[in-house]
Amino acid sequence: MARISKGQMEKLQKKYKTDEAIGKLFGISRQAVHQLRTKYGIAPVAEKHAERNDEIITLYQQGISGTRLAKKFKLSISQAYRIINTKKNKKNKKH
Repeated sequence: MARISKGQMEKLQKKYKTDEAIGKLFGISRQAVHQLRTKYGIAPVAEKHAERNDEIITLYQQGISGTRLAKKFKLSISQAYRIINTKKNKKNKKH
């Protein structure tokens, strides 16, 4: 397995965002990168997007389209709607 320190992993994650991208850089699998992240106790980037996702929901509820939100947050249109629909489904399950 690649020798990547915790500090290096944190910097790489900020820059490259995905385990797959980091793995390609070092010639290792995304699973190996995931194992290193887990070993070091570094949360996946997806868990850090809660604030962004809440903002997307708020703006969508104010009438901004999913397409415009996707462009604003540099997401694919399908990802923007996935975030919107995930939040809608969680809200509906609570009732």
